[in-house]
Amino acid sequence: MEEGSERLRWGVRRRLEFIDFRLFWDGRFNRSDLSVTFGISAQQASADIGQYEKIAPKNLHYDRAEKAYIRAEGFAPAFIGETIERYLLQLVAIENHWMRPGDTWFDAIPPIEVITLGRRATDPTVLLRVLDAIRKRQEIDIEYASLTGSVQPSRTIAPHALAHSAGRWYVRSWSRDHNDFRDYNLNRVIAVLAHRPATVDVALDFEWVHKINLVIRPNPGLPPERQAAVAAEHAMTDGRLIRPCRLSLSFYLMSEYNLDVEPGVLKPEKQQIVLHNRDEVTQARASSRQMSIEGLARASQSVR
Repeated sequence: MEEGSERLRWGVRRRLEFIDFRLFWDGRFNRSDLSVTFGISAQQASADIGQYEKIAPKNLHYDRAEKAYIRAEGFAPAFIGETIERYLLQLVAIENHWMRPGDTWFDAIPPIEVITLGRRATDPTVLLRVLDAIRKRQEIDIEYASLTGSVQPSRTIAPHALAHSAGRWYVRSWSRDHNDFRDYNLNRVIAVLAHRPATVDVALDFEWVHKINLVIRPNPGLPPERQAAVAAEHAMTDGRLIRPCRLSLSFYLMSEYNLDVEPGVLKPEKQQIVLHNRDEVTQARASSRQMSIEGLARASQSVR
């Protein structure tokens, strides 16, 4: 992309991104696509196409028979290259009915199948109340469907952040009942019952505050060619991936990829990557959790 395109006005840049998008996904577009999508005149659409041709002249050519602009053989994304993953996620969102096709720029959806167990839809009222509590530093009473089978009618938490891992959203919170910091699955929060100002100092959530580098390598039990394939898939450098991670979230990443399992217990095919500093991460997480528990205990005693 030419340097001049960085200084484009937002509206113009969006329309040029649309041209890039349609060429990438559909291989073609016409002037009316721009006019209808953005509500602009045919004259403005022509001007936008002309500007795109100046920036990426090798990306398209006009086919008089089809009356459309066609993707050229030398096409390379000029605007959407860094956001391709965003558009792939939109395909997943459409398939899962999280997004309507009309909310995207797709003209036609390519054949796609998304395999998932599904989950209960996020309650917008619950999410609104949780976000308010984070923003206003409140503690809230929630009705929660616990995996432990607890019949406790409600519990009191002071949420301070959201976290996402393996398709689940979590609410990072202080628990009044346990006087520690823990995660609550957002989709198990049935209702938010009441709120009040929070008194807990979230800076004491050391597992959240502190980060650690996860040092990840291909499983040495794999043949060399498969180790190389794994390294390429994860964009490793010199055979390792350094992944900064909050201590509280390292648990989920380790569980998702079997990084918490001692190498050699599982077949290499079932554990294609291993955590080189597993003991360090586990110890750091336990130490930070203990620091939080002790800090919260001292804070409780000072209030009394």
